[in-house]
Amino acid sequence: MQPIDKPDEAVAEHEPDPAANPRAPRLKPGERRVHILQTLAAMLEAPKNEKITTAALAARLGVSEAALYRHFASKAQMFEGLIEFIEQTIFGLINQIADKESNGVLQARSIALMLLNFPARNPGMTRVLTCEALVGEHERLTERVNQMLERVEASLKQCLRLAQMEAGATADAPAGASAGSVNHGVPLPASYDPAIRASLLLSYIIGRWHRYVRSGFARPPAEHADAQLLLILQ
Repeated sequence: MQPIDKPDEAVAEHEPDPAANPRAPRLKPGERRVHILQTLAAMLEAPKNEKITTAALAARLGVSEAALYRHFASKAQMFEGLIEFIEQTIFGLINQIADKESNGVLQARSIALMLLNFPARNPGMTRVLTCEALVGEHERLTERVNQMLERVEASLKQCLRLAQMEAGATADAPAGASAGSVNHGVPLPASYDPAIRASLLLSYIIGRWHRYVRSGFARPPAEHADAQLLLILQ
C-alpha cells in the first residue's frame, strides 16, 4: 500500500465531476483498494467524531456499496488495511532509527518524536491509534492496535536497556581509558528502570494523541515535546 500522506488530495484527484460524468473512474484492483483506504482515512479527519458507514464511504467514492465489497469483505477489513499501513510505517521507521542512532536514550527520544509527529501527516490515522474510530467495530481491531502498541513499548524498553548498559559501562570505565574505548552513555540515576520509563513514555505519547483528536487536530502532539521527553527519559 502506498503512503497515505495526503488522502484528501488523492480523493480529489480521482473523484468524478458529477455534472460531467456520474460514474466513478475505472481503476485497477490494487489502485481501487488504496483509493478506498485513502478515502476512509480522509473521512476520519472530519472534526466531528461521526461513525463512518459503508454507505457514506461508497457515496464519497461515487460507487455502490457492492463495489466496496468486491475489494474488502467487510468494513473491519478496511480498518485492518489502515492498521497494517500504520504498522508498516511505524516499525519501518523504528528500525531506521535503531540502525542510525547508537545511543539508547537518543534512540528512544527519536522514536518518541516520530510517534508524536506521525499524526501531523496522517490526522485521521490518529483516531485509529486511539481506537476512537474502532468503537462499535469488531473487537479484533482494538486487539490488533493494542498488540502494536505493546510492540512499540517493547522497542522503547530495548532502547532504554541499551542506555542503562551504556551508562554503566561509562561509570565503570577506568580513569585512564581512552575516549574511543568507551561507549559513552547519558548519565542515568542508579534507580533507573527501563521498563517503567518505557511504559511512562508510551502513556505520554498516547495521551498526546488523544489530546490531538479532542482538539479537532488543532494542538500538535509534539508541542513542547523536547522538554517533556527530557524529564521522562533522564
